Amino acid sequence: MHRRLYALFASALLSAPGLLLAQSTPSASQQIAAGPDAGLVCAAGRIASAQRIATSSVTHRARMNRYDVKYYKLDLALENTSLNVAGSVLMRVRVGSQALDSLAFELYQAPAGSPAGTATLLIDSVVVNGKRSPGIRRVGQDVTARLAQLAPANALADARIYYHGTAPSGNSAAIGNGLSNRTQGQIGYNTTIPYNITYSLSEPFSAHEWFPCKQVLTDKADSCDVWVTTTLPNKVGSNGVLTRTVTLPNNKVRYEWKSRYPIDYYLISVAVAPYVEYVNYAHPAGGPTVPIVNYLYNQAALTYYQSEIDRTPGFIENYSSLVGLYPFANEKYGHSMAPLGLGGGMEHQTMTTQDGFFFNLTAHELFHQWFGDNVTCASWEDIWLNEGFASYGEYLSYQAFATPASARSWMDNAHSTAQQNSGSVYVADTTNVNRIFSTALTYKKGAAVIHMLRYLLNDDVKFFRALRTYQTTYRASTAHTADLQRIFEAEAGRSLTYFFQQWFRGNGYPTFNGRWNQVGSAVVLRVTETASVPTVTPFFDTEVDYRLTFTNGSTQTVRLRQSQATQTFQFAAAGTVSSIAVDPDQWILDLPAAAPVRDNTLVLATRATAGVAPLTLFPVPCHNQLQLAAVPATTTRAEVVDATGRVVLRQPLQAAQPQIDTHGLAPGLYYLRLLGLNGNMLGRAQFVRE
Repeated sequence: MHRRLYALFASALLSAPGLLLAQSTPSASQQIAAGPDAGLVCAAGRIASAQRIATSSVTHRARMNRYDVKYYKLDLALENTSLNVAGSVLMRVRVGSQALDSLAFELYQAPAGSPAGTATLLIDSVVVNGKRSPGIRRVGQDVTARLAQLAPANALADARIYYHGTAPSGNSAAIGNGLSNRTQGQIGYNTTIPYNITYSLSEPFSAHEWFPCKQVLTDKADSCDVWVTTTLPNKVGSNGVLTRTVTLPNNKVRYEWKSRYPIDYYLISVAVAPYVEYVNYAHPAGGPTVPIVNYLYNQAALTYYQSEIDRTPGFIENYSSLVGLYPFANEKYGHSMAPLGLGGGMEHQTMTTQDGFFFNLTAHELFHQWFGDNVTCASWEDIWLNEGFASYGEYLSYQAFATPASARSWMDNAHSTAQQNSGSVYVADTTNVNRIFSTALTYKKGAAVIHMLRYLLNDDVKFFRALRTYQTTYRASTAHTADLQRIFEAEAGRSLTYFFQQWFRGNGYPTFNGRWNQVGSAVVLRVTETASVPTVTPFFDTEVDYRLTFTNGSTQTVRLRQSQATQTFQFAAAGTVSSIAVDPDQWILDLPAAAPVRDNTLVLATRATAGVAPLTLFPVPCHNQLQLAAVPATTTRAEVVDATGRVVLRQPLQAAQPQIDTHGLAPGLYYLRLLGLNGNMLGRAQFVRE
């Protein structure tokens, strides 16, 4: 597939921190480097690199699920000039509730009937608990090795697979297969250099193309070691900590990497090249110093990218303050350069592989360490939990390190890209790599849904607490969308099934068209919502901001809940309205529409309220109790009306007891009316319940 390049939607000068404060802010004179859209290139790379469907058959997966992987140790010989692989992989497994008579795993072999010399991986032997397998059966990529002796139920078993061969390289993609080899690299936009490099990219179904494994998302290994023997002056980048290098005869060297954090199969990585090394450090508040180990092509690449690489510590510090400390702080973070297509990256655990260094790319891949690596989606159905959040990390970084305008530009771009596809964030066909990594749905719509969750809570303390809870609850494990939903429901204090049904599983987008009128300080606004795919999602129940601009240039924003297709709202305005804007801050993933127009035929629904006293309420916003400073002596009851005009609370009230219990109300905007014996209105006010 032809390599696709994408232009960044915007660039901006750095300024003081924006809406979210970072631990540190680069110089205001330093510019954000224009680069490819991280989500677009990320999606293109994964689609290009994995045209095959999930490899294991249903019956073979059932066999693999008879055990749980505890540990991988790769001990391989690799060079930067070929795709030849030789060595062994140790899989330590815990047997399930039934004794194990065979070991099932995945490893690539060339299709039957391939011509001589076709790349394939050959198994030399399988040794389980010290005894060689008496028989190995291979069907496509499925391998079943019979055990010489039963492995007891619930016991640990060590299986060492010895193999050799050549990893496949169909070159059908911009960035290759599970293991790729290239003879050139790129520095910036215009400089191509001769450069021999071998590197891995296993997501979603290609790890078996270079090492035997179990490709099941929910079975993370508790730890891994990656040992690679190569020829000097090569270096090898991989996961965790480089515990030692061992000099061997014939100008060989073995790099021994160790990680003691749980890791999913597709996040185990290697990169082999004559790298130069550059280390910088992050200092997240409340956590240990995190070394950032960067392997770059050469000194020219380091010189070109160093200022961008030096953003990484600030990004780590900012993310740590927002969603919890960097999850692999006891080991490292880092980067290995590889030619993934300009601006391409892959979030290998603790050592991201990147083609180059650009603001949004580095931010995107780093946020994956929390969302994707620490907590991994439990199914490809839920891939937005990885990619949507990584994309939203770009937005958070623009908020922290750039200007509000650049953050808004990012979100505008995300919305316009998402709306190019009316499909669902939910991935129904998890064998379709193009759909799994849809730029519009998985990356951009996923990020927009997260942004709408932030708007729904209407409280950044709650929003980021929810993300921290998600990280701590499912750390070192996997999660489904339903798990995230439960956490946000706890913060919202109500069911959010409607939200996830329409935005995660639903199709299409809403459009809001409005008309308004004003009499005195009272404004009536009639809004009609139209859904773009009504056969699937006929209606989007959502709150929406409306910004009133007054003739004197001042503004007022009201937040109203659209709970039916056509709805009439009435509220008090602080001035004479000249125009009304829908969702002016781009919180909702709604389609563009003309601004509401004035319609003098709209009639205000309220009865005459001349002489009605305004009320003093506190606290505002309120929680469970709303206090009134004073009420007319003849008051008999209070009525609370929601933004749609429905009476949601009636309560007897006397002047001596000016207090209203609001704990049963959902968060939102409400109107309070005090009524006398004959139903006449004695006082009115509006309030917000959190």
